[in-house]
Amino acid sequence: MTLRRPRKVVLLIALVTTLALLCCGGTVTVILFSGLNDKDEQADLSAAAFGCGEGGPIDPNAKLPNIDDYGAQQVRNAAIIINTGAKMKLPPRAWVIAVATAMQESRLVNLGDLGARNDHDSLGLFQQRPSSGWGTPAQVRDPVYASTKFYEKLKKIPGWDKKALTRAAQAVQISAYPDAYAKHEQAATQMVNKLAHGAANAVGNSVSMVCAAGGQIAASGWTDPVHAEVGSAFRSPERPNHQGVDLIASRYTPIVAAASGIVSMVKCDEDFRGRKTCNVDGYPGKGGCGWMVEIQHAGNVMTRYCHMVQRPFVQKNQKVEAGQVLGKVGTSGNSSGPHLHFEVHLNNDRSSSGAINPVSFMQQHGAPLGDAG
Repeated sequence: MTLRRPRKVVLLIALVTTLALLCCGGTVTVILFSGLNDKDEQADLSAAAFGCGEGGPIDPNAKLPNIDDYGAQQVRNAAIIINTGAKMKLPPRAWVIAVATAMQESRLVNLGDLGARNDHDSLGLFQQRPSSGWGTPAQVRDPVYASTKFYEKLKKIPGWDKKALTRAAQAVQISAYPDAYAKHEQAATQMVNKLAHGAANAVGNSVSMVCAAGGQIAASGWTDPVHAEVGSAFRSPERPNHQGVDLIASRYTPIVAAASGIVSMVKCDEDFRGRKTCNVDGYPGKGGCGWMVEIQHAGNVMTRYCHMVQRPFVQKNQKVEAGQVLGKVGTSGNSSGPHLHFEVHLNNDRSSSGAINPVSFMQQHGAPLGDAG
């Protein structure tokens, strides 16, 4: 699939289409388009959301968009972090990690001496400690210096670009709360998209700023679970209770984790008659997901993978990384032929109430399904 930089007409069509598709996932729309004061800003931000970083980061000293929950100086600090990473020729995945880390450590506020509230000498955007060799107090409170030091240490971590965001951030920060960074991944992704022309949609480990294609992991940390055409759609008129999409792929095609997370379920799903017969081909009307996996991701997002050909390769409570093979395409359970049934749920809600359109969600995370990009 060849992805081209969208022209104005194509961009307008894509925007209208995406907004229509998001009727069942309004929270994502709010994240992308809230906090805008005028039509010009909304147009600029819309363009950024659908790019892949080709325009480069916005100058921190230029007019920056308003972003909900963050003041002007916080947004400017995020822009400085992003621009510093770009000048150091680091790929956009590093920018997302750095912004998420600063969100956790300081809420993007350049903190000074916290006095009695702080039993160490942590300062600045990343709460770096002069006593631990990060620099002088004045240096670590310089956003450019602090960002540079963070990136320098990140670069030295083997395979940092393939690690879950919280693991990469923790390897730099050595925090007492190693899992705390994960909850900021989605907000950091949107911040990078807004301040760098959609750079979180680009290939995460490349500085070329091209849109992530099939099998590539975007700077957002997401990838398509199977690079295949979309068959049966989400809640179509013909199948209003279809809570995901079907990705049509041949038997034994590898299925990968769409993003890093923790496996929350591995099972042979019962059919309508209560049977656990997943090692044989299913058929329409049999019921059940067959061999299936569920993964909990950052931001209380859950993904579900159904109809695998054999027992999945992962176990419950196992940590997985984006792109890690979970199993292989099959046709177990309620299935008319080999494919992956893929679902996305918000708020860790496994029920149909939590399900949203995977096509819209994955497109907004830089990992379009089929030809959705």
